Amino acid sequence: MTKHIFVTGGVVSSLGKGLTSASIGMLLEQRGLRVRMQKLDPYINVDPGTMSPYQHGEVYVLDDGSETDLDLGHYERFTHSPLTRDSNYTTGQIYQSVINKERRGEFLGKTVQVIPHITNEIKGCIRKLADDDVDVVITEIGGTVGDIESQPFLEAIRQFSLDVGKRNCLYIHLTLVPYLKAAGELKTKPTQHSVGQLREIGIQPDILICRSERSLSREDREKIALFCNVPIRAVIEEKDKDFSIYEVPLSLVENGLDELIVEALGLPAGKLELDNWRELLHDLRNPEHEISIAVVGKYAEHRDAYKSIYEALDHAGIAHRAQIRIQRIQSESIEQEGPERLLAGYDGLLVPGGFGERGIEGKVDAIRFAREREIPFLGICLGMQCAAIEFARNVIGLAGAHSTEFNKDTPYPVICLLDEQKAITDKGGTMRLGAQTAHLAAGSKVAACYGTDLISERHRHRYEFNNLNRQQFAANGLIVVGTSPDGSLVEIIELEEHPWFVAVQFHPEFKSKPTAAHPLFAGFIGAAVERHLSRGGAAQRV
Repeated sequence: MTKHIFVTGGVVSSLGKGLTSASIGMLLEQRGLRVRMQKLDPYINVDPGTMSPYQHGEVYVLDDGSETDLDLGHYERFTHSPLTRDSNYTTGQIYQSVINKERRGEFLGKTVQVIPHITNEIKGCIRKLADDDVDVVITEIGGTVGDIESQPFLEAIRQFSLDVGKRNCLYIHLTLVPYLKAAGELKTKPTQHSVGQLREIGIQPDILICRSERSLSREDREKIALFCNVPIRAVIEEKDKDFSIYEVPLSLVENGLDELIVEALGLPAGKLELDNWRELLHDLRNPEHEISIAVVGKYAEHRDAYKSIYEALDHAGIAHRAQIRIQRIQSESIEQEGPERLLAGYDGLLVPGGFGERGIEGKVDAIRFAREREIPFLGICLGMQCAAIEFARNVIGLAGAHSTEFNKDTPYPVICLLDEQKAITDKGGTMRLGAQTAHLAAGSKVAACYGTDLISERHRHRYEFNNLNRQQFAANGLIVVGTSPDGSLVEIIELEEHPWFVAVQFHPEFKSKPTAAHPLFAGFIGAAVERHLSRGGAAQRV
């Protein structure tokens, strides 16, 4: 029978439940187990697709086109768990499904209530991942214990152990043990209160993972164990990691978490194999180069808005034994202060995606600076569209060239709305979403990176490169090197006379892993390393 692990969080948000859940999944996989990952989010939005990056961070897109929580990015980077729309459910989706059933008359005239109808729906979503090919399903509950919106999810997972048997369920609670500088000690009371709230609704955590900026003493662990009713070996320390998030799995292993889980659930686990992960961390700690990358974006000051991009840059750095120094630069700042002042000296420039007109001209100016100074450049989604706008204006001479997203009356619409989008008025889940196949031109830089002429990448956009401009762009040196299989949609453009100037309509960052850097990010960082060395950069970091 498939076993279930439920991960909850207490005291404060942003403790790292997603990262911890992903690390647990990775450790179980490395012991030969088949794992599936899931996130249940308590917000009423159907999905995060219409939410501001300032509110939610990035929207992580899956192959099937699902717009999901950014924690699913951690799941994919750490594990091989196949993710689908069944891997992320929200309160909005749960209630929408129940209301649709009620409208169809499926409840036979009964009063529809949170218990049992909503909780049954939640349990049904959890069961979807359990089958004969899965050993463990790890379900992360979003939000914090005590939040009113999380209560139906917590009630559902309480009931779940009654349905499948306690031996088949494990509750892991992630909590904060704050350090009070004035008192000079760690405080366990918030953890006690958080566990107390769980116990009030009928959930007794089996394992406590304690986040803290300082190490827990034996006395601290004994106190937590006593007041929270868990064995002392089930009080797991997860100290803040200053170096890399990829240290988290090894930290959990050092505290015996994987052994606890295997024993508690009676899992047929093999020996833990972490040699590749240790090699990864060794390469991270011992780089041969140190390079600087400027990321010019609309949401640059919000780290989670481009979470997968920053991780993909680090993955490429691992592949090249290079430490990546990322400078986040607001595109509006480029407009105010100019690219020369803010971008000089970097080894590479990346312009990510986004929506809305704010900061567009700053992105265009930054791309012109990278093109003219021969700085390695990677444009993603809107970054590709801005590259097309810049080239049309400043090389071809099409004054006023723009995207119809920002200027419907532009005389030269080099970027325009996808035909399939023209009749759509709803915002949520209506873009070109998910995995799409593309054909690459032989002899191009991108084909050399991928090592193949047929690729699949994930999309999230409404506007596209205007095919009417293809020949004009190619005649001036910016060529189309990637298209949809039928040739109708432009997916990748590349500047011929430039060390590395590549822009893509899709989101390659979603398919990058620490153990397998995405080919385009690896190519981009490789070009940045070459530029660094050609400018007299030290081969060995000091």
